[in-house]
Amino acid sequence: MADEVIDDEWRTIDELARVSGVTVRNIRAYQARGLLPPPQVKARTGYYGPGHEARLELIKDLQGEGVKLDTIKKLFDTTGGSTEQVVRFIRTVRGLFAAEDRQIVSIEELVERFAESDPNLLKRAQKMGLLTEIDEGQYEEVSPRLMAAAQAMTDMGIPMSRSLDVVDQLRRHADGIAKLYVDLFLGEVWQPFDASGRPDDQWPRLYEVIGNLRKISGDAMLAVLELAVAERLDVTFGRDIARNVRTSSVPKD
Repeated sequence: MADEVIDDEWRTIDELARVSGVTVRNIRAYQARGLLPPPQVKARTGYYGPGHEARLELIKDLQGEGVKLDTIKKLFDTTGGSTEQVVRFIRTVRGLFAAEDRQIVSIEELVERFAESDPNLLKRAQKMGLLTEIDEGQYEEVSPRLMAAAQAMTDMGIPMSRSLDVVDQLRRHADGIAKLYVDLFLGEVWQPFDASGRPDDQWPRLYEVIGNLRKISGDAMLAVLELAVAERLDVTFGRDIARNVRTSSVPKD
């Protein structure tokens, strides 16, 4: 950053702290941990530019979503490139796989929707990361779609405890599936791009591949799920039918 021209967009560390809402102490800590590039020094004063502000905003966003600083550091180290490229790349990836817009619900709403007042079930939903308590009697739905799926199962007469069992198991399986796709992207897309020196004109292509991979992964997952359920139904019902046939063929005394 030594060749950057210092203009009105460049700020001292105190000015950067004021406009970003990040304390001077934390800015220095981020810099020491390699999360923030060093400032440009002129007349023994360090100046921070728009790239620093953008990266601070991204750090705040990621921390607000529960991402630890060590993980954020790995994200920055993996992507490389200029500060602007790093910020844009991570925002693009997270935007494509972004969490849903969260919803605020009251305890009364939850009791009515799930026809349950057992406090243990509420605690379990919180432990699973489906709900976050934000105030007394007020909760934030981390994934409204998952909560809607659990409610739909409850509406079908399935107990809330079993609905949570299913959601919990789906979440565990999803971790493995996510790893498959991340490893695929890193090995087949990112590493060749990285090995080629991350040419500037290839960044748009990288974003396009990420977007396509998102769609393909969703389509493939749905197809695999439908195939697996169909096969499981065939096996399960076939076994039950065979058992019933054997039972009915046994002579009665």
